[in-house]
Amino acid sequence: MLAKITSKNQLTLPKSVTQAVGPAEYFDVQAQHGQIILTPVRIQRGDAVRAKLAELELTEVDIGEAVSWARNLAPAKASRKLPAKAERKP
Repeated sequence: MLAKITSKNQLTLPKSVTQAVGPAEYFDVQAQHGQIILTPVRIQRGDAVRAKLAELELTEVDIGEAVSWARNLAPAKASRKLPAKAERKP
């Protein structure tokens, strides 16, 4: 099958190819030996967050300490009252 790349580096994959690999919104892209290799990736947001935390070498203890620190800086929401909306006369 032939696919054409646009001036904006966009490539439309033939429907028969995407149906053969199953539904995928994202693809891992690699160049190997003059070929472009697309591998379907099923992104799960939780996995992405865990991967980033591992990359940053953050632990559950680090996260807990950061949340505690942030909560100590934030004003107490329970003691704050929102002003009543002014009534408008027609």
